[in-house]
Amino acid sequence: MVGYKRFSFPLCGLILFAFPFLVGCVALSARTAVVSTVIIEPVAGSEGGAASFGLIGRVSVKDDKQGFSGGIHWQHTNTDDQILLLSPLGQAVAQIQRNPEGIRLTTSEQKVYYAADVEGLTEQVLGWHLPLMGLQYWVQSMNSPTTTAMVDWGSDGRIVAIRQDDWEITYSSYFPSEQLQTARPRVLVLNRGELRIKLAIDQWKTD
Repeated sequence: MVGYKRFSFPLCGLILFAFPFLVGCVALSARTAVVSTVIIEPVAGSEGGAASFGLIGRVSVKDDKQGFSGGIHWQHTNTDDQILLLSPLGQAVAQIQRNPEGIRLTTSEQKVYYAADVEGLTEQVLGWHLPLMGLQYWVQSMNSPTTTAMVDWGSDGRIVAIRQDDWEITYSSYFPSEQLQTARPRVLVLNRGELRIKLAIDQWKTD
């Protein structure tokens, strides 16, 4: 098992920089007024994971020291995750694989790192913290059932923001509900302290 150490990608000009995040054709809607806030307590026996999905999109990460901007391909089941991070030019930057045995992260130089949790591993290797266990729910516009959450609902009946596990997740745009059985987020932003993660989703796959 390979121990933790910070890895500097050879494409440092693409990774350690304050690269502006372009959302392209994604149109941002004005934030919906909050009409109610609900505190949701944890649900016993809810550790199985969120419903399966796949998505293709773009991600921007910024903190007080560095930034990352590029593409993301994510395939999720309730037991496994396959996440591919891409540079702005479409080159593979890192691949994250989660299964019941643990987490495997492979860099662009084919160096492989293992850990029991993705949050600590991404912080050590990539330099920023990916809250995967919560994000599998938040990206689907729902709170994780494993911890207490505060959820803001808008006048249109959609979630405007979630505050959970020291993160604040805000939703600025959704896909039209007629495109999918349930309205899915198009743009969401995660904030915790100096760290800001913005995710713009171009395509959902829910089969």
